[in-house]
Amino acid sequence: MRILVLNGSPKEKSDTFRLTDAFLKGLNKDGEHEVNIVNVINKEIAPCRGCFGCWQKGEGHCLIEDDQNGILDAYREADLIIWSFPLYCYGMPSHLKAVLDRTIPLITMKMVQEEDGTVRHAPLVDFSKKHTLVISGCGFPDWEGNFDSLKLQCKVCFGNLTMICVPEAPMLNVPEAAIVADPLLARFEKAGVEYAAGMTLSSETIASLETPMIPNEQYIAIVNGEA
Repeated sequence: MRILVLNGSPKEKSDTFRLTDAFLKGLNKDGEHEVNIVNVINKEIAPCRGCFGCWQKGEGHCLIEDDQNGILDAYREADLIIWSFPLYCYGMPSHLKAVLDRTIPLITMKMVQEEDGTVRHAPLVDFSKKHTLVISGCGFPDWEGNFDSLKLQCKVCFGNLTMICVPEAPMLNVPEAAIVADPLLARFEKAGVEYAAGMTLSSETIASLETPMIPNEQYIAIVNGEA
């Protein structure tokens, strides 16, 4: 299986990517998969210009000559795309959103209506065979309401989607929090094994990954310097 990981964290020491890395260890524990990790912050990705030149050419590439076309090639070839990023203003960081905006060369101008009435652009590639995993961490003490807008966007943008939304992510790089962070990382590695077996995660597994590491009140007190 070919796995493309789009790491959207702007920091080298990323809280969220620690979770993704643990997941990958379980997913590829036998080393049989091809894993391509792209650190998006280090790539030159301009905003989409809305010129629709990609649709006129229909070749699956953008007319802007930067690093996006290499990502599009990898996206086209991947069996699994993992979007890994911290929550910024209740969505993706801007540099990663630019990557998503510029995936439109992989669809066409032609519109099709699905059985549920939804109108979409016809794909240039077969997305039905691709799986998408979104791993996003946030600095809030829980995830209720904080990931709603992101979940809606991912639901309409991606097929065969699995999402994991993790609160209290900054604790993952705090040495004193290892007593609660390490068990979460272990659960992510175990979840990777589960995902490799069936390309999905049970609701129970997702709930275990999204459960806050410490109580809300304690986390808020620590953040506010009151603990």
